[in-house]
Amino acid sequence: MKTIQYDELLKLTHDLLVNALGYREEEAAITARVLVEADARGIPSHGVSRLDLYQKNLRGGFAKTGVEPEIVFETPSSLVIDGHDGIGSYIADYAVQKTIHKAQHAGSAFCAVRNSNHYGIAGFWAERIAAYAMIGSAFTNTRTCAIPTFGRERVLGTNPLAIAIPEDDERCFLLDMATTTVSHGKIEVYDRRSQPMPAGWAVDAEGVGTTDATAFEKIFYENERYGGHLFLGGEGEETGGHKGFGLGLLVELLCSGLSLGMSSLETFVPGQGSGITHFFGAIRLDLFGPPDALKKHLKAILDTIRQGQKASGQARIYIHGEKEAEARERSLREGIPLDDATCALLEKLRHA
Repeated sequence: MKTIQYDELLKLTHDLLVNALGYREEEAAITARVLVEADARGIPSHGVSRLDLYQKNLRGGFAKTGVEPEIVFETPSSLVIDGHDGIGSYIADYAVQKTIHKAQHAGSAFCAVRNSNHYGIAGFWAERIAAYAMIGSAFTNTRTCAIPTFGRERVLGTNPLAIAIPEDDERCFLLDMATTTVSHGKIEVYDRRSQPMPAGWAVDAEGVGTTDATAFEKIFYENERYGGHLFLGGEGEETGGHKGFGLGLLVELLCSGLSLGMSSLETFVPGQGSGITHFFGAIRLDLFGPPDALKKHLKAILDTIRQGQKASGQARIYIHGEKEAEARERSLREGIPLDDATCALLEKLRHA
């Protein structure tokens, strides 16, 4: 494990994107920021280790540098963007800026995006919208990863969603989660570190639960149909698996359905780009009253939960987003920890 300062890692990642992957300056700047933010927040599954995926997507023809997103449908409070298989973070940045601008004028705005790529942690984009005293939301589909309730084949992505609601003291409630038990990147972390993953995350090609992350990764990339992630709630309906499946399907319909884009099942077809789709939303707080009063009231609700009785052996109740925000503060003070495999990847790219 190695520790590196935030600004140093930001510059290194930016330079690798430009020199090793061929990104334009403006593509590299936002992509580096999104990746380093993930590592700083303690989310290594979506951090600079993603450079390996981004390089593979470029080489496979699934992503392209130098491509500009295009607005293909627009109203005063909505728009649809075609990313033309460009760089995911760059496309998302463009879409979020447009969504915020429309919401500032119309009160609320929504944007569907087709033909994009991996855009980093969804919470980064929802939080950016929340900084404008708005409720921010960000959704995305992914490559096919997950098995529906009572199904055997994987047909949906991990399909994460993020909702950010501002509260007082410049904080915000930030729910950022995959609709599967975990994102695929977390399984990749266990594979990269040669460690068994927890039970209940995935099943093998026979539909049997597995903790072997390395074997699962082999199945995942060699078998296009069977073996995959379980949705929140796990198998069947007894523990609520159908609810996780419903959330994943909702994300798919917002992203792929409203953008006229590819569903997860259709993504990453050779010669057709990645086909990843997103959906963003922004709702001004002042539609419901004075923003400062609303933020104070929201904080009071959250503080009631924070101050509630703790379970035996537990010192604290965390509100969603607090662990990541506090990890970021530590990273800015002490540096960002990177595992050996990630350090080796950066070194390899540096000498490519």
